[in-house]
Amino acid sequence: MKDEIAKEWIERGRHDLDAAKILFAEQEHFDIILFHIHQAVEKYLKAFLIYYGWKLRKIHDIETLITEALDFKSELKEYLDFSRELTAYYYEGRYPPGPTTPYSKEEVEKALETAEDIIKKLEREMK
Repeated sequence: MKDEIAKEWIERGRHDLDAAKILFAEQEHFDIILFHIHQAVEKYLKAFLIYYGWKLRKIHDIETLITEALDFKSELKEYLDFSRELTAYYYEGRYPPGPTTPYSKEEVEKALETAEDIIKKLEREMK
């Protein structure tokens, strides 16, 4: 049962990653791309944790999710700084007041590459 639930999270995470890639190819709305990157990583981390028996919680903090995932894959520690940045992107871009933060193409591209790296590692662990 937990494997089936994890698969659902993976599929939804894959949709977010695909959306981020499509938008990045158009080079528009970098704040929304970062939102989808955050969502993809969040969903993959939740899938990974559920796969290992974690009880689902409503949480959007990537750092907390990675910290909990360290019990099963210590190599994820290298992504702690990125997890803090990704969570900050999520909150900055989603909620007013104020204008959206301008992000560079390079910054978004690096975030996309790092997210894909994390996702590949998580997928390998769940096979």
